[in-house]
Amino acid sequence: MRRVVVTGLGLVTPAGIGKEAFWSSLVEGKSGVGKISKYDMSGYPVQIGAEVKDFDPSKYIDSKEIPRTDLFVQYALAAAMLCVQDSKISLESSDRDRIGTLISTGIGGLQTIEKNIMARIEKGPTRVSPLFVPMMIGNMASTHVSMKYGLRGPSSNIVTACATSNYALAEASEMIKRDDADLMFAGGVEASLIPLGVIGFANMKALSTRNDDPEKASRPFDKDRDGFVMGEGGAVLLLEEYEHAKARGAQIYCEIKGAGYSSDAYHITQPDPDGWGAKACMKNAMRKAGVGIENIDYINAHGTSTPLNDRIEAKAIADVFGERTGEILVNSTKSMVGHLLGAAGAVEAAAVALQIVNKTVHPSINFENPDPESKLNIAAKAVKKEVKYALSNSFGFGGHNCCIVFGRVDA
Repeated sequence: MRRVVVTGLGLVTPAGIGKEAFWSSLVEGKSGVGKISKYDMSGYPVQIGAEVKDFDPSKYIDSKEIPRTDLFVQYALAAAMLCVQDSKISLESSDRDRIGTLISTGIGGLQTIEKNIMARIEKGPTRVSPLFVPMMIGNMASTHVSMKYGLRGPSSNIVTACATSNYALAEASEMIKRDDADLMFAGGVEASLIPLGVIGFANMKALSTRNDDPEKASRPFDKDRDGFVMGEGGAVLLLEEYEHAKARGAQIYCEIKGAGYSSDAYHITQPDPDGWGAKACMKNAMRKAGVGIENIDYINAHGTSTPLNDRIEAKAIADVFGERTGEILVNSTKSMVGHLLGAAGAVEAAAVALQIVNKTVHPSINFENPDPESKLNIAAKAVKKEVKYALSNSFGFGGHNCCIVFGRVDA
């Protein structure tokens, strides 16, 4: 069986750009949430979000391409470049027929969609850009990265709402295992933090309305949580066949041990009340990884900070792990970066990889008043801990669930 390891991390997040800035913010418990600065949100019930700060696309993209690409594609190109640099892969001397891309997005070019709809309404049909379609469709993140680096292996896009980039990582891993590729640039990006995106979720009553205290707004598993905080950005990870990585002397962060899937088959937005889908997904991931509940040291929860998700996820974890529930450290990266929608799983996978390497579990901030219904052992502060096996959960609208087991290579 071909093994799959993580050998590169590229991050563009509200907690920082690049793995060093990202990790520093996480371990120090710094919130990336604030008042939305790119748009005038006065009059909106929600005025806060987790924005990417100081992003200059010209550092990563040819200036001619900037007006021809949506922001989500720019995030993908930036994260891919950072991933290439971090992995120290020499693409010029690699067999690029054996390198693929699976960089997904849950929504795609929402800014481009809104801009062109307004152009049609206000100025007429001839003012819709001829680049409208290729700028907004979700597969363009993978497309542009494959074109930039001449990667001729598998190239795809998976859309499963907030589970999107976990699915992307899992399927990219399977492509390597079944010998369709030796390396895959995989992950997710999202750029929907615009007024239209915000009001869509706000009118659904899904978002926190703590406009006066934005850094405290994302508080997964806290009793006083009132909704999630929208974020933007993304992450690209280099997945590599283990022997290939060893042969080139690559740094190895961790191994993807196995992934599990399930469907709630229940509701378009609400999780199954009993947590059936989440429980089945975690069990499937551990079964595929060949590990038992006694092996998991740490869980990166989906942990959105919504009343319903956190309650049901906490119940599902407790039902799966039983008496071990209180022994397993749990955190939510979303407490600091907000909810990156389709990019959430990839950013959280990068966080898991860094926690394994640094032997430190980052804090889940704003956990001040434990929910009496929850039995979880939330890491409210950074904890020094050797993590042999970690479980990362992603659950999406429509009942799409994907959980991944990561582990040390020697585990």
